[in-house]
Amino acid sequence: MIIGTCIYDIHLYYSQSLKDKRRILKSIIDRVKNKFNVSIAEIDHQDSWDQAVLGIAVVSNQTTHANQMLNNVTRFLENTDNEFEITRVTMEII
Repeated sequence: MIIGTCIYDIHLYYSQSLKDKRRILKSIIDRVKNKFNVSIAEIDHQDSWDQAVLGIAVVSNQTTHANQMLNNVTRFLENTDNEFEITRVTMEII
C-alpha cells in the first residue's frame, strides 16, 4: 500500500473574516473531493482569517499513481481560483 500526502500553505487574498475563510475553503475542499476523490482537510491556522494549511492524502497500490494524483490536485488548485495563492507545497510518498 502506497500513501501519498501533500500539505499546502495557502494565503487567502480576499478573506476579511473567519466566515469568509470558511466559505472559500469549503468551496476548495468540495471541488477537490468531487474531482479527485481524495481526503482533504484544513489542518492548521484555523484561527487566522488570511492563512490556511490544507492536507491531502491518497492511497494507491502504485507510487506513480499516488504521485500523479497529487500532482494533478496541485495543478488544479494552482489553475482554478484567483482567491488564494499557494505559498508552499510539501509532498511525501510513503
